[in-house]
Parts: sequence; structure tokens; C-alpha cells
Amino acid sequence: MKKIKTLTILGLLMFTTINAWSQFTIDGEFRPRTEYRHGFGTLIAKDAEPGYGISTRARLNFGYKKDNYSFYMSLQDVLVWGENRQILPKDLNNSFAVFQVWAQIDFNENWNTKIGRQVLSYDDQRIMGGLDWAQQGRNHDAILIKHKKDGFLFDLGFAYNQDYDNISGFQSVGNTYNTKGFFSYKTMLYGYFKKTWNNFSGSLLLLNNGFQNFEEDRETQDGISNLQTFGTHLKYGKGKFGASSNLFLQTGERQGAIEVSNAYLASLDLSYKISEKTGLGIGAEMISGNDKESGKTSAFFPLYGTNHKFNGFMDYFYVGNHANSIGLIDLHASAKFKFSKKSELFAKLLYFSGEKALPSGDKSLGTELDLVYTHKFKGFLIKGGYSHMFPLDGMYELKGLEKDLAASTQNWAWVMLVIKPKILN
Repeated sequence: MKKIKTLTILGLLMFTTINAWSQFTIDGEFRPRTEYRHGFGTLIAKDAEPGYGISTRARLNFGYKKDNYSFYMSLQDVLVWGENRQILPKDLNNSFAVFQVWAQIDFNENWNTKIGRQVLSYDDQRIMGGLDWAQQGRNHDAILIKHKKDGFLFDLGFAYNQDYDNISGFQSVGNTYNTKGFFSYKTMLYGYFKKTWNNFSGSLLLLNNGFQNFEEDRETQDGISNLQTFGTHLKYGKGKFGASSNLFLQTGERQGAIEVSNAYLASLDLSYKISEKTGLGIGAEMISGNDKESGKTSAFFPLYGTNHKFNGFMDYFYVGNHANSIGLIDLHASAKFKFSKKSELFAKLLYFSGEKALPSGDKSLGTELDLVYTHKFKGFLIKGGYSHMFPLDGMYELKGLEKDLAASTQNWAWVMLVIKPKILN
């Protein structure tokens, strides 16, 4: 009888353990990338040495799902090879971080809330995206209320940011948010609506960001500037043909109490699949530029999108730069060739000009060629790319480098290994 009881208890324990583990997942990512930079991000002078280095993104992700809630944590480190001296007891660049940690509580099959540090990514990631190309990625500390039913999706998001632990509010700077740069916000409120039909989908984003302002001495709080971004993303696809479009407007105030008016982004992209192995694309994007009035701007900025995906892979525009400049007109054509199920080549040619003129009156900026090759192996993949910028006179003026002082070749090359092991699934 004792044996039966013991076996029964062991069986129950084993069943409970297996059941618990079946709801638990562990996966990772190992992503080293080598880059050769000779004009990446901006023009390089002819007497400057090209940059060459290797960085690695390492992630370990944990997930757990119960009947009415889910939990997820993603731990991350970004390592630059050689950044630490030998036998150093700690990492100098302090890059280890909790990239994501959130819980999702399901109220029913249509409503849930997601709370914590998370990636916010919508549509083509033009305004809000995960910025996966950057080794560090992009995240937000936010609360979401989510609804999904019958092809309709609705997200309501809230964020309130602090950067130190004294939040009593009794001091004059008790709730002042001191973090600046890259459109870091004090508050965020947004609503995202999307409806999907058979061949067509349309979404609407209403976004408000509050930015901390300071007086010149930066010792006292000087209010919040609120910037509103709103617009739509439309997508159509049927058979071999596809089309997508963005139309966004900005108004209110950006960081530093700069008034924003008549700022816009508009784009249209068309694609056609010639065969199972070949696809073509053509498109245009127009982003408004600065009207040159003091204390006021009509320049649009795409805020928290995956900006590396747009306007050329060499990141000359809107990747930590070009925030209050002459805007951009981007005309582009692309092609994708699938050589097999494992390998493909993507090519894109882009022509850039300013939406507003430079002080010289010039608008033309240049042409960029992007090439990306991907090959999948069993369990991992390798990607490599080459980009070349062909600048015109306007680009030298925009980037503040005399043409005769610039290198005759402006290019960038990279290769990346991606391994995503499923440790426990």
C-alpha cells in the first residue's frame, strides 16, 4: 500500500512538473556583426581612416503562459569586441540590460492588458517599431489595453517616465524628467486602430508625446511640450500586386518648446511579383522640412520607428540625425531575387533630394545603392550587405563637408551571423 501511495505521489509530482514545463519556453539569440564604415551615417573626409569593428548582440528570452496570464523576460547584452581589457572584473560599457519584461493578463478572448517594458511595433514600423537592426533595439515602459475581434484591433497605450528614485513631488524638481535626446519622452498616450478585410487593411494611429522642458540653467522645471502625431497606414494585396501607403501629420510642440505646424509624411509603395523567384518594387516618400522660422518648424520626424528600414541603409536621414532640417524626397526602386529556398538577394536604388531648399538654393542630395544577400543554413543564417552613396553638391552642403575635402568613395559593408536557438519549447 505504501508503494502504491509513493508511486502515486511521484506520478503526480512528475505530471505537475511536466505540465509546468510545457508552459515554459526558453530561447536565445547570438548575433555578431562585422562592419566596414567609410561614409556610413555621414560623408567621410578623404584624410580620415575608415572604421572597422565587430559587435555582438546576445539575448536570452524566458516565457511562461498560464490560463489567464503570460509572462516574458528578455535579457540582453551588446558587446563590442575588445572594449574591455584582459581580466577586467566588470564590463566597462555597462551594456547589460533587461530588454523586455512584461506580463499580459487576459480578461477574456477579446480583451487583455500588457504591462511592462516591451516592444511597440505597428504596420510597416514607420512611426513605431522595434528597431531590430540596431543591436540594442528599441523598447518602451508602458501599459497597454488591447482588444481584438473579427478583423478589428484596438490598442490603447500609456507611459509615464522618471529617471531617478526620488518621486515625492514635494521638491521643485521632484517629477522632472532629466533624460534628453532621441525624442525621449516624459509621457505618452496613444490609440491604434486597425481593420482587416480580405485583401485590404487600414489603420489609424493617434499619438501624443510629452517632452520635459527646462529653463536655460536646467535647474528648474519649465513645463511639458506636447507633440501630436496622427495618421494612417493602408495596405492592399491581391495576386501578384501589392500596394501600401502612409500619411501622417504632426502638430503641437517638440522638445525645447519648438512649435510644429504643417509637418507631414506621405508615401506610396507598389510591388509586383514577376514570378516565385523575382519581385519588383517602386515607391516614393516625402517628408516635410524646416520652414526656417525662429522657434517654429514644419519639419516632420518619424519618432520611434525602425528608421534604418527607410531612406537608405546607410542611415543618412532620421537615424539620430536630420531632425530639424530640410526634409526629404525619396524616390526608390527595388528588386528581390530568390535563388533557392535558402538564398536571396535584395537590391534597392534610391534618389534623395530636400523637400526644402538648402541655403544655396540647391535641393539635390544624391543617390544610394543598397545590396543585401541572405543565405539560410540549418539552424542559422548569414546576411551580408554593401551600400554605396553617390553624393551630389547638396549632400556636401547638408553634411557640412567641402567637396574637395571629402573622400571620393563613400561606402559601407557588413556581414552578420544570426543564431536563434530554441532551448526549451
